[in-house]
Amino acid sequence: MTKVNCLNPIAACGLDLFSDHYELVESMENADAVLVRSASMHEMELPESLTAIARAGAGVNNIPLEECAKKGIVVFNTPGANANGVKEIVIAGLLLASRDLIGGYNWVKENASDPDIAKKVEKQKKNYAGNEIQGKKLGVIGLGAIGAKVANIAFRLGMDVYGYDPFVSVDAAWSLSRHIKHIKNVEDIYKECDYITIHVPALDSTKGMLNKEAFAMMKDGVRILNFSRDTLVVDEEIKEALASGKVAKYVTDFPNPAISEVENVITLPHLGASTEESEDNCAIMAVKQVSDFIENGNIKNSVNYPACDAGVCATAARVAICHKNIPDMLTRFTGVFAKKSINIANMVSKSKGDWAYTILDVESLVDEDSRAELETVDGVVKVRIV
Repeated sequence: MTKVNCLNPIAACGLDLFSDHYELVESMENADAVLVRSASMHEMELPESLTAIARAGAGVNNIPLEECAKKGIVVFNTPGANANGVKEIVIAGLLLASRDLIGGYNWVKENASDPDIAKKVEKQKKNYAGNEIQGKKLGVIGLGAIGAKVANIAFRLGMDVYGYDPFVSVDAAWSLSRHIKHIKNVEDIYKECDYITIHVPALDSTKGMLNKEAFAMMKDGVRILNFSRDTLVVDEEIKEALASGKVAKYVTDFPNPAISEVENVITLPHLGASTEESEDNCAIMAVKQVSDFIENGNIKNSVNYPACDAGVCATAARVAICHKNIPDMLTRFTGVFAKKSINIANMVSKSKGDWAYTILDVESLVDEDSRAELETVDGVVKVRIV
């Protein structure tokens, strides 16, 4: 029986996909797999039994990825499962940045009991007038599942859309409208666009990328949207840009004390993927990925180990090995089976940075001694007989 612990509530439509061979448990102790949304795992003690963690969402900054890799724990996420929900709130953010809908709404609420409110509206509404987005230039930084959807819908709303992503995937490229202008230098986005929306992960190379140097290149009165990660924007430096008028509006899904009360900042309480549909989609994808890994050893959408798919095992046994990406590992693995006269019918091995993953389909059952010998190979961190 495979034990699964949920650190956060996970949609039932996903959990219902687990077969009778899985058991949902209250504690992570002795769990084989963990499903998580926002709970921070950095201070948690990870049990030796743990083989997989699935984040029902895209961001994984709440998971200790390197520690997991060293223990042979494969960490999954669910890219694209919440893309439509985030896309829709980004479009709402574009409108909030353009039209002072919040200011107008607040005025009406404050004056709701005034018997002359209908007359006063005609004089007051000029204070909340704004701009239309049609014909304006939108720069989309990051053309993954979310960025590509935002770019496409913005074009259909009449915007002139510029897209920047030096690492755009083939799938994302195919999904982009041919009308999106592909930009090779992010500085051209800064210089040309009236609106900028950012959709990149929080990496060492992206943290703080929207800073005073970037703001200095931008048009006066630019409007910036951040529904990706708060650390991509330097709070103190965007406050200066807002005070000077360089940035007209900043819409973010990440409130904090530094910017939440600043004038011309619109903060939302991390609602990007908080839709029933997004949570369902993430749960379904997370459960499917964990199940395929537990039952077949296949890896899809891992953030710390490489994608590796050998399909369904058609031989006597399958061996799945998490190991360091160092030379001569395959020779050592095959040597263990050669000594036992076990024939290898199929083998898939992939690497990702410092780590690698190998699947071996063999034509004889694998005993505990063989598994233990594989674990003694220098660089191996975990061996599973699937």
